[in-house]
Amino acid sequence: MEADRVRRQEGDVRLNWWNEGLQLKLRIHPAGLALAALYAIACWGARQLSFDQFYLPAGIRVAALLLCPPRLWPYLLLGEYAYFAQIRYPLIEKYGIAWVILASTLLMPAVMLIVHRSKQLMSRSTNAGLLVIAAAASVVVTLTNLGLSHALWPSPPSDTLTAFLTRAARFTTGDFLGILTVAPLALIWAARHAEPALKREYLGTTTLALVSMIVLGIMAAWMPDESAAARTSIQLLLALPAVVLTGLHGWKGAAVGVPLLNLMIGLSMPKPYPATFDATVLATQQVMAITGIALLLLGARISQYHRRYRQRESSEKKAISLARSSHVASEMELRERAISLRRLGDGIDLSLTEVVNWLTSQGHQSIANSLLHTATVHSRLFREQASMVYPTALEQLGLYVALQAGGVRAAWNGTHRVVDPRLSGDPCNLSLDLQLLAYRTLIDAVSLMLKHETGQIVVRTRCVRGRGQRGIVMTVALLDPHRALSSDTGELAADRLAGRMLAFGGTVRTRHNRIRMLLVEPSSERSSVPGHGPAGLQSASPSAWSQTRA
Repeated sequence: MEADRVRRQEGDVRLNWWNEGLQLKLRIHPAGLALAALYAIACWGARQLSFDQFYLPAGIRVAALLLCPPRLWPYLLLGEYAYFAQIRYPLIEKYGIAWVILASTLLMPAVMLIVHRSKQLMSRSTNAGLLVIAAAASVVVTLTNLGLSHALWPSPPSDTLTAFLTRAARFTTGDFLGILTVAPLALIWAARHAEPALKREYLGTTTLALVSMIVLGIMAAWMPDESAAARTSIQLLLALPAVVLTGLHGWKGAAVGVPLLNLMIGLSMPKPYPATFDATVLATQQVMAITGIALLLLGARISQYHRRYRQRESSEKKAISLARSSHVASEMELRERAISLRRLGDGIDLSLTEVVNWLTSQGHQSIANSLLHTATVHSRLFREQASMVYPTALEQLGLYVALQAGGVRAAWNGTHRVVDPRLSGDPCNLSLDLQLLAYRTLIDAVSLMLKHETGQIVVRTRCVRGRGQRGIVMTVALLDPHRALSSDTGELAADRLAGRMLAFGGTVRTRHNRIRMLLVEPSSERSSVPGHGPAGLQSASPSAWSQTRA
């Protein structure tokens, strides 16, 4: 029963549709009518500067379809019909109403279909999609115009095959050049928000190229007809600014240079009226069409590589930033660990002092002295090892004091292979980050040399300043100048030291008998070491790192 009731309702709906007809809701927006009028005026104005072999309205048509979303295409179609009505209504008596209507109504839908089918290609490659649209639209529009003229004109043109192909080549070249003149500029305008802001350098070189092209175009236009060869040479020279723009700015340069190139060549033609035909200029235009294709493809490739380079550079900067953050976090953790070790050592020393005092009071002086001596030795060793975890003296007295008074110097002296370091300059002018990095890197380099090389080792450091930068040069070398480092040592130095150095913009080089390291930073960086004062962890607040790091 329910199914029968549903079928009866469906039958009533179909019957109502047959009796009452269809109700279509068509909403016309004033902005759409303004767009149609603007499109018609733009096509009319572009036609005043156009010729059969350089037809700008074809470029206006494709550019409008690329800029406007499909929901606005009906208004563009309305503007196309208005444009054709204005220029072809007087031609009804000569060519017939059938040709006027069909030749005016078929072109825009055909180009709409081409642009719609090329959307996916445009999303993958803008230049490839543009060239496909330009080639397909120019060929389809030309074949449609010529086919309708032979089929619908009261007196069809009696062209030979050669004449037909010549006209087809002229119209196709004109439409193709018109599209390459207007459409790239439209694409730049459409991508103005997605691309980075135009730089002053881009605007300056574009203005210079425009001025040079205008000068060359005026020279070519003023050339007398007898100087056709000289005019052709000047027209070919117009390609140079476009090539320069493409090389400097990639796709953006080509998208401006190619339209300017085509426009200047088109406007340099003599006798400016629509039926003008110049075989010499047509040959030049065909060459420039091929040149424009090459420049657009080259510009796209340059922009692609430039984009990849920027992405790689951004990734490298991000990796360096992460490496620096990791280094800073590890140093903060080591500092907290050193604070805990120092507090633990202070507690042990206090407890041992109380035991020594009690033994002394009980008359066990010899045992107390032995315990005091042992506690003193082990306390010194404990504090030396704690300073190896984090050089607390570096925060107040700088890198050189941390190297000379901490556990590092005791460890080096214990090997009997490291001669007295040669330290020059004032490291207190460097930031705390840079000093800590120099401290860690120098310790690793010396340890590497002690483990993999034989003989005496000398350590040299020198603080440098100049050209808006400051830094430190560190050298760990064999004392014997006639000995060279082994290849294994050089490879290990590159593996173990280069990563940390590169994260802070430093360099590591292995030459003959030495490992040379350089660390630099901008001079504007605030020094993170307050200056010379009493050392000791107690004088540094727990937040000293966050307050003093550059």
